[in-house]
This record gives sequence, structure tokens and C-alpha cells, in this order.
Amino acid sequence: MDILLRGGEQLERGLAPEPMMAPAAGSLLLHGGLAALLLAYGFLGGIFHHNQWGSEAGGGAIQVKLVSSVLPLPSDQPPNDNVLATDTPSQAPAEPAAKEKQAADTTAIEIAGKQVKPKPQTVALVPQSQVTPQQNNKAQYGEQAGSSIARATQAPTPVTIGHTAIGDADFGSRFGWYVSNMNQAITTNWYHQEVNSSTPKGARVYLVFTIHRDGAASDMKFAQGSGSPTLDRSCLRALQRVDSFGALPAAYLPSSLNVSYYCEY
Repeated sequence: MDILLRGGEQLERGLAPEPMMAPAAGSLLLHGGLAALLLAYGFLGGIFHHNQWGSEAGGGAIQVKLVSSVLPLPSDQPPNDNVLATDTPSQAPAEPAAKEKQAADTTAIEIAGKQVKPKPQTVALVPQSQVTPQQNNKAQYGEQAGSSIARATQAPTPVTIGHTAIGDADFGSRFGWYVSNMNQAITTNWYHQEVNSSTPKGARVYLVFTIHRDGAASDMKFAQGSGSPTLDRSCLRALQRVDSFGALPAAYLPSSLNVSYYCEY
């Protein structure tokens, strides 16, 4: 029974709460004392710290770098990037003074026989636009003898285009296309098989005829024979086969045109 009572008392003691006020108060006092000690040490060290600068202890070297906050003033001379630039550049040479005329010496004695150089005379130049040409209203006639060169009037040279020769040179030079069409029309209607094979090569027969305003041809005749009757007849038949060469150009005023044509074998 005693054992049970003792065990119950121990159990009650284990379950009873332990006192906390005394340990907490001790802890606060300890921390407060430590904080007061640190503050006192810092205060005392700050008060007596400046005395160390004047102490008799050996001092050390201090490196000081001075920095100026003043802006540099502009230089009187412009910057020169030349390698050989100098702080004292030389000044430019002064311009030469105008040459003064030497005054004539009025007290000088003139030397007899000395040639005096004439002074150049200044001539006022007149602009070309202000120069007025002189007009001569006199008629120039009868002052030159007439030319004694002999003069002669020649007939215009016929214009030849292909196998055709035109007596009117003006027509041939202005209307060459008409003459070319005429040659083409006669050549197309000329049959070479009508010519005898014994006819020599290069033989020619010349025909003359007249073309009227409507393009029809008339007055066909031989101007020069070839010596080959078959060649002469075949060339005349070729001209007769052409119904019309076309009306003459309207710009050509005469009513007819004389034409010479040749056939060559």
C-alpha cells in the first residue's frame, strides 16, 4: 500500500507544471547586461578614438588622390591633330605692302639727245553692243565691168533608169518609181524564146515611144536595130503587149512623155 501511495505522489509531481517565471527573469537580466556592456564599450571607444592621431606611435603612409571638380577652360588656339603640332605656332607672314610709284624728280637735269619713252595712251574700250555700224545708202551699180565668160545653154541630160532613158530629166529625178514600174512591165512581157539562138550575146535593139496622160503608149518605132530581126521583133512585141503603164503622175504637168527603151539579149 505504501508503494502505491509513493508511486501516486511521484506521478502527481511529474504531472505538476514546473515554475517558469524565475528562469525567464534571469535570462532577461543576463541579455540586458550584455547589451549594456556593448553600448558602454562602443561609447567609450568613440570618445577616446581621436586621441590616437596624436599619439606617439609610429604613423603609416597615406595615399591621397586629388580630384578637381572645376571644368577646364577652352584654349585660345584651335586643336591641331598634326603630329608636329606645337604649343607656340608661328604667325602667318604679313601681306606685302603695295608698291609705291616712284615720284618723278623735277630737279633732275635733262640729258641732251636722250630718247624719251612715250607714255602709253589709254584708249577707252567701247562695248561691241554700242558700236553703231555706218550705213551707206548710196546705190552701188555700174562700178564693175561685166563678165566676158562665154555662156552656152545645154540640153538637159536624159536620166537613165535600168533599160529606160527619159528625155525629161526632171521627170526621172522626181518620179523614179514610175520609170521602174515601166521597166518591170516591158521585161515581164518579153519572151526570150522568140529570139534566134544564133543572136550574139549582148546584142541590143533600141525603141522609142510616147506615153500619154492615161498611160497608153503610141508612136512605137525602132531607134537603132540590133542586127538580129528576131531580137528586134520580140522587143517590139513586148512593148505592144503592155496595155497601159498607168496614168502619169498628177504633179507632172505635160500631157505626154517621150521614152527610149532597149532590149539586150
